[in-house]
Amino acid sequence: MVSVEEIFRQFPKLSAHQKVQFEQLYPLYKEWNEKINVISRKDIDELYTRHVLHALSVAKFADFTQVHSVLDIGTGGGFPGIPLAILFPDIDFHLVDSIGKKIQVVQAVAEALDLKNVKAEHARAEQITGKYDVVTCRAVTQLVDFYGWISKNLKPDSEVICLKGGDLVDEIYNFKQRYPKKKVFIRNI
Repeated sequence: MVSVEEIFRQFPKLSAHQKVQFEQLYPLYKEWNEKINVISRKDIDELYTRHVLHALSVAKFADFTQVHSVLDIGTGGGFPGIPLAILFPDIDFHLVDSIGKKIQVVQAVAEALDLKNVKAEHARAEQITGKYDVVTCRAVTQLVDFYGWISKNLKPDSEVICLKGGDLVDEIYNFKQRYPKKKVFIRNI
């Protein structure tokens, strides 16, 4: 099991407040996961490895210096949105999921961590109307479908970042056929 110390090693410029917030993630998610299954029960002890560090990997390849707003679609229990909101406290995060009990967990975690930059909403992607600098997702759906849902939410220079697993060759091919000029960052999980 990777501890929170690995996050501190990977991100050495964290403030004392951010370190406390990251330390609180495990007990918060462990408690909530006993009530509402938002993370596989066999994965909860690997929270920092399989969920938090994975979410934070976005910050290693995407430039957030000019980002003001992030839309996280299909956030589930708050990934990648919650860890990124801790890492980037000056960016507004809108975390959306169609399952109400998952959003309940996201709201409770954000409140417990005093994340003033997080708005959690129980909605479908198609219902979101705002415009965002970055749109993220983690293992939500096929890229073609996902892009169709969120294209209306993109500013002219927006980035789309998808954390996905498995064999993505056909999925990427289909996306490039449908949207040849669009760019999506994909990180294979």
